[in-house]
Amino acid sequence: MRRLDRRAVAELGIPGAVLMENAGRGAAEAIVAYLGRARKGARVVIVCGKGGNGGDGFVVARWLARRGARPRVLLAVSPDEITGDAARKLDALRRSGARPVIVEDDAVATPALARADLVVDALLGTGTRGAPAGLIARMIERINASGRPVVALDVPSGLPADGGSPPGPAIRATMTLTFAGLKRGLVEEPGADLAGRVQVVPIGIPQAEALRGVTTFVLEASDVARHFPSRPRRAHKGTYGHLLIVAGSLGKTGAAALAARAAMRSGAGLVTVATPASQQPVVAGLTLEAMTEPLPETAARTIGGKAREVVVELAAARDAVALGPGLGLDPETQEVVRVLARDLAKPLALDADALTALAGHLDLLRSAPAPRCLTPHPGEMARMLGVSVADVQRDRVACAREFATTWGAHVVLKGAGSIIGSPDGSVWLNPTGNAGMASGGTGDVLTGILGALLARGLPPGAALGAAVYLHGRAGDIARARVGEESLIAGDVIAALPEAFAELPRAPGRDAGDA
Repeated sequence: MRRLDRRAVAELGIPGAVLMENAGRGAAEAIVAYLGRARKGARVVIVCGKGGNGGDGFVVARWLARRGARPRVLLAVSPDEITGDAARKLDALRRSGARPVIVEDDAVATPALARADLVVDALLGTGTRGAPAGLIARMIERINASGRPVVALDVPSGLPADGGSPPGPAIRATMTLTFAGLKRGLVEEPGADLAGRVQVVPIGIPQAEALRGVTTFVLEASDVARHFPSRPRRAHKGTYGHLLIVAGSLGKTGAAALAARAAMRSGAGLVTVATPASQQPVVAGLTLEAMTEPLPETAARTIGGKAREVVVELAAARDAVALGPGLGLDPETQEVVRVLARDLAKPLALDADALTALAGHLDLLRSAPAPRCLTPHPGEMARMLGVSVADVQRDRVACAREFATTWGAHVVLKGAGSIIGSPDGSVWLNPTGNAGMASGGTGDVLTGILGALLARGLPPGAALGAAVYLHGRAGDIARARVGEESLIAGDVIAALPEAFAELPRAPGRDAGDA
């Protein structure tokens, strides 16, 4: 954001004062919309610091007054400390007739905060480093204790804009109005929780310029919808691909069935589940719409070494393969998985026990003849990399990016705010999903969705992004139906049709087209 500000001034010729005016005015309009009819006479307390964030707050106050609200500005710094564009905006606020109150003792602010209909946090912005201290820190605590709705400007004060946990007190906002573009700290936990609802406010910088050099993005419904145009009337089941799922073992047939059901609900034309021979009747009974194939097995009722040739033959007639759910950890099975991961010449989704098989053997991914998509949770990622879960979680974006670029594979690091990394270095953060999905089998559902989209012919990055988004969205729909405590994998599958149906309609071919 700092680089973008500098380019806007130096290369685009947009003065900093104009950017600040646009930011404050846009934020004020968003606040007016939030207040609705209650804006007339609304008591809005704007708590300002000395930097650009405080300058934005001065502009917000001026524009709110014009729209009928009753803004009151509390200065948490001496006016002598305010310089540059922010000082000019403070002068403009005073010329409008406003009289900011200088707060030297945070206790003095408590009555004003208690009477406010809304509090605007304009204390600290994206340039802040380290923990808030002194009066600023105490004002943050007073605002949080007030119990009033809080709108934060750009980022909640005290929250690192680049992600990570706040090093000290931080504002807990109802809504954050962030300028020009999203910041990582607003979409990753714990910042996403502190930011509340996040809305981007344009400040007059062209979108193409704002996106220059950006490699980290947030998935939106429109990103997913473009891959699902209307189906032509002459389509048939072959039009939408044939997925092979290699999954299941004694006691883990449910994983294979869940993946198959999710794949069918994700629009695959045909699904075949290859599973140990002794378990094939069980899987067939659980998945009426899918076909099944028996595989040679070990004494432990997992797929055996001779299964490799059968799977290669089956895959040759399919469009994509999903490998891993419920396969088990038998050494013979794990070796088969490694060979298949290296040799299958079809797009391959790898999950669960297949990921364990890759630990210490990630070099196999580099020589694979077709795209590989991996779906590890933090524990599986740590196991593959030979590090601790804490190491993985320390910077999830960096971890996913480095894994994808190093091993040439597409990967999603699952968890709150799943992170999708591509071999080209781009990273996508997924906003859907909830804590109720922390339940056995939901990962198998994701594998089925991903496999179906690969079989339908989506490019691997698009398939993984769409699968993660739709999986999370279906989970959110399921949460609305059954709550987080009772949510199970089957509920996510049941909600998939609604998740697909609510995507913005993408342009498709004419109804008569083949």
